[in-house]
Amino acid sequence: MSQLSSFIPQKRTLMGPGPSDVSQRVLDALARPTLGHLDPAFIGLMDETKTLLQEVFCTQNSLTMPLSAPGSAGMEAMFVNLLEPGDKVIVCVNGVFGGRMKENAIRVGARVVTIEDPWGEQTKPEKLEKALKDNPDTKAVAFVHAETSTGVRNDAKTLCAIAKSFNCLTIVDAVTSLAGIELRVDDWNIDAIYSGTQKCLSCVPGLAPISFSDTAVEVIKSRKTLVQSWFLDMNLVVGYWGEGQKRAYHHTAPVNSVYALHESLLAVHEEGLENSWARHARVHQSLKSGLEELGLKMAVDEAYRLPQLNSVLIPEGVDDAQIRSTLLNEFNLEIGAGLGALASKVWRIGLMGTGCTEENVEYCVSALRSALNR
Repeated sequence: MSQLSSFIPQKRTLMGPGPSDVSQRVLDALARPTLGHLDPAFIGLMDETKTLLQEVFCTQNSLTMPLSAPGSAGMEAMFVNLLEPGDKVIVCVNGVFGGRMKENAIRVGARVVTIEDPWGEQTKPEKLEKALKDNPDTKAVAFVHAETSTGVRNDAKTLCAIAKSFNCLTIVDAVTSLAGIELRVDDWNIDAIYSGTQKCLSCVPGLAPISFSDTAVEVIKSRKTLVQSWFLDMNLVVGYWGEGQKRAYHHTAPVNSVYALHESLLAVHEEGLENSWARHARVHQSLKSGLEELGLKMAVDEAYRLPQLNSVLIPEGVDDAQIRSTLLNEFNLEIGAGLGALASKVWRIGLMGTGCTEENVEYCVSALRSALNR
């Protein structure tokens, strides 16, 4: 075996679909002394973290917290807690992550009705309304707010309003939207929502901010069957992430990662949530202008294009993998490849959190110009 040594990663500029660049203040927070997961001082930090999460979700939901697992586990938590075998759910699919929602619903034994729209386009509200009329026994509607695989923003406000007019629960994927574009959990009647720390929050990967409405909590409490996952059972987790100093042991939280999340949420609080939304929109316009100067075109209609996740059409004859390899190896710059139906057709360029800056736009456009000129 070769001699082992500490791993010292190269400094990259992360402009892919996530993770995003993590600021020094958040990295410094990770290095603070570890406390016990039931230490009163840490419990105080947990409460502050919940309050800051309520702020970025725009909610008063008491069951708002970070799951000790990545965003994919946040997704699973929604379905295992709210759906029982035989329940009917409508899942809107217009990209990879809508498809993953469908897979989660199938695995809990739900009866799944799928609304399909082309990748790169929005979920059509009229399709949802028709599906609900055709399926009056539907319990929940699930969709992705910001589809990371395509760069499309679905109209969460409208889709939730339609679902609520049929008395359905709403389950929303906000992994890429939280703190990047407008998202209002209470005003839009979202019952269950999950995100990830590694996108527009610019925190380290590994935690999943989630929130359940009071309506959703009552559904969980009144289940006829056990939640299919012990670890993700909100009836148990709430004893640890609940209120007051007395907490029931459920698991050992990733203490230092919670420090980092608290710090990243504090940064959003200091900037102002709406200022964060505006910054992502403004810097996106700079990126769009720079890409157009290179002759590159956006893949998604401007009306529903995500500012924080930009799908860029790869010109005919350009080697996708070669360009990304050049950017990574010569410029220490990471951009993302296309997924699924868009593989080798688009690049996905992220402008998320602390990585959403004019300096990063200039660097990315300059590096792309050099790589394309080869």
